Amino acid sequence: MTPPLTHQTTTSLVQELQTLRDFVRWALTQFHCHNLYYGHGTDNAWDEALHLVLGSLHLPWDTDERLLDARLTQLEREKLIELIRRRCEERTPLPYLLGESWFAGLPFKVDARVLIPRSPINELIEEAFTPWFSEDTPPQRILDLCTGSGCIGIACAYAFPTAEVILSDISSDALDVAQENIQRHHLQDRVEARASDLFSGLEGETFDLIVSNPPYVDEHDLSLMPDEYHQEPELALAAGEDGLDLVRIILQQARQHLNPGGLLIVEVGNSQVHLEALLPRVPFLWVEFAANAAGVFVLTAEQLEAHQAEFDALTESAS
Repeated sequence: MTPPLTHQTTTSLVQELQTLRDFVRWALTQFHCHNLYYGHGTDNAWDEALHLVLGSLHLPWDTDERLLDARLTQLEREKLIELIRRRCEERTPLPYLLGESWFAGLPFKVDARVLIPRSPINELIEEAFTPWFSEDTPPQRILDLCTGSGCIGIACAYAFPTAEVILSDISSDALDVAQENIQRHHLQDRVEARASDLFSGLEGETFDLIVSNPPYVDEHDLSLMPDEYHQEPELALAAGEDGLDLVRIILQQARQHLNPGGLLIVEVGNSQVHLEALLPRVPFLWVEFAANAAGVFVLTAEQLEAHQAEFDALTESAS
């Protein structure tokens, strides 16, 4: 086990480590020694070290390599050592350390109040949800259900510049972060953050597109998650024994909030296997992603209506 950094060790490191390259190398060693888990923006120790060092100094990821030999100020060196310590000893995910995460090519503020963006739905957004929508028939109203940081809904607002977007969440903390991101992207005229326990705060409202990345982690997967994931709010992850506590309700209630021809897109991750077992007759379209991800289904308003009785029975049996 690698011993924690002491005040004496930190003081010595501040003097010995001088350049960006020094800190990337030292961070890399520390990450390997502490056996970190990667999955919040990077998937290996090298990228994690590089992103932490450059990001903490507000430098772009594609900084010229010649800059790696630049010397840092003492305050910068002290800050970096503390961030690397927190990443290793506290297992704090990198985006929380930097206060920022990227999704669909856009920057978002994140902290421990919200899940760190990583949904494969970003691929659908970047393709403007082709083939279901087009430039001639874009969605006019979009709902990002269980929005967290607001990244999905805000990215949708960029993809469809004429659309009105509602970001809804049960967590007031998450909505505060989402509101900050709305303001950061100057979208107050088209994007609204709304308090709602699933559809309860949206009575009478309908949408052309509902996109949701709800809590969907089942009890088994939650118990096996690395320490880094337990830094995120459990409210945004855990969803009962099979991971479908919220998805059952979404399926039952979505039809009344979709316009004719509307679309429901929901991420369920590994809980896909449970959902298919529960509803074998429902024609879920499971999206194939270039990023080798899975667990996102698409249903039309008409398909939801055709299987409403099954969704009703599912929620009744779970209650």
